[in-house]
Amino acid sequence: MVRIGLLGCGNVGKIIATHQDGFTVEALFDRLPDHAEDLARICGAPAYSDFQEFISQDFDICVEAASVLAVREYAPKVLENNKNILILSVGALSDTYFRKSLLDKAREHGRKIHIPSGAIMGLDNLKVGQISKIDSVLLRTTKSPESLNMQVTERTLAFRGKANECIKQFPKNINVSVAIAIATGCDVDVELWADPEVDRNIHDIFVTGEFGEANIRVINHPSPDNPATSYLAALSVLSLLKNLDNPLVIGS
Repeated sequence: MVRIGLLGCGNVGKIIATHQDGFTVEALFDRLPDHAEDLARICGAPAYSDFQEFISQDFDICVEAASVLAVREYAPKVLENNKNILILSVGALSDTYFRKSLLDKAREHGRKIHIPSGAIMGLDNLKVGQISKIDSVLLRTTKSPESLNMQVTERTLAFRGKANECIKQFPKNINVSVAIAIATGCDVDVELWADPEVDRNIHDIFVTGEFGEANIRVINHPSPDNPATSYLAALSVLSLLKNLDNPLVIGS
């Protein structure tokens, strides 16, 4: 049974802690101690207000469900304390210097950094780009204007450019682009659209390369308790944790 420490006790953290299947939550930490204490009352795991005390507990993997800033602050410390880490806020890895330093630290301590599929599907297959030429990758994401802090009355292009630039302008909304860029090893072209007619996040992925062509569309339902969070992102974490110790590995 995989033992986890949960870093971030908001909506996604609550979904993880209340759906323990194939893993157990051994410790909770949030920069807002009240959040950790509230979740402790629900799931029974102890809450810690001091990060060093939290990371010193007996668990196998630290699951980050907090924010890009939390990854930058705590992920190196997780690895230094000889814990593996699962990073949901993968936008933090858009900073190539930070990503390299984190990978170097993981190698130094013999640890693993896990990235779940998040709000999309097909991430495993997109890794063929690391061994076979990819010609182009386009992510076209459509969201409600409210989720992008915009006020528009018709479908409007909010951003067009590369993934590492998009994450700077929309750090809470486009983790998907960074995950695709890391998986494929390629620059990802991003279009981010605000559409008042949609009430769910829509991700259209277009990939061409030596393997052929792939078009993937994912329409996400929001999490039951927080419309700003993709339910699929939380489920992808649960799936990864459930199968972490499974001797049968599907996909890569």
